[in-house]
Amino acid sequence: MFDYHIHSDFSADCETPMEKTIEQAIKLNLEEICFTEHIDYEYPDKSIVFEFDLDAYDKKIKNMQSVYADRIGIKKGLEIGIQPHLLNKNDELLKKESCDFVICSMHTTEKKDLHSGDFFKNKTVDEAYSVYYQELLDCVKRFSNYNILGHIDLVKRYKKNMSNQNFHEIIEQIFNVIIPDGKGIELNTSGVRYGLPSGMPSMDILKLYKDCGGEVLTLGSDSHVESTLAYRFKESLELLQSLGFRYIATFKDRKPEFHSIKKLRH
Repeated sequence: MFDYHIHSDFSADCETPMEKTIEQAIKLNLEEICFTEHIDYEYPDKSIVFEFDLDAYDKKIKNMQSVYADRIGIKKGLEIGIQPHLLNKNDELLKKESCDFVICSMHTTEKKDLHSGDFFKNKTVDEAYSVYYQELLDCVKRFSNYNILGHIDLVKRYKKNMSNQNFHEIIEQIFNVIIPDGKGIELNTSGVRYGLPSGMPSMDILKLYKDCGGEVLTLGSDSHVESTLAYRFKESLELLQSLGFRYIATFKDRKPEFHSIKKLRH
């Protein structure tokens, strides 16, 4: 199996050294993992700086690839936090920085972070969800230097009293932008760890993605500690196959490689 959303101590919200995660991945018989460290410029919570030494990261990844070459595949990725006014800055970074895989995630909406709850103040649940998805749509219309959208319905994690609306109309607009451009989404299994009834996105959004013609799909645990690597992957593969998905993607030099879900389950 392949875990394509993992953090190490290069990310500001993680203290786990790469070696611990890699050793655990080997114990789990994972074939390949991809570290996806946070770059989130101008993050509203000033106590956290989601930037790091990219040269040191590159050297560390190369060293780990060499040390573990005969035991597991290790890829270099980034998780880019997007905001509408920072899209050019993100693009310039990714034009200079070589990596195998880029996740495009929105952790901040209206320049307010979701984590602290600031974004949700003075909004109904429906208003918050609508603004979140609209800003994400606006971003993907103007930014395409990534491979997949991360946890597309992340807003649910921080506002669990679910809306009666499913917001499929605007989410479908997002899919109609990204799918023709060869972009995909991830199934982020951390949703269950954070108290949601499913991973992110939920099953209805996964089905909508499939119905829109989406085929590029990665599986990620969003692990910040080694104990949650490949969390609920068996159940996730079963779900994806039941929805009609046939492949899980991995990436090399920003290009997808596809692996049969049927074979992975046997």
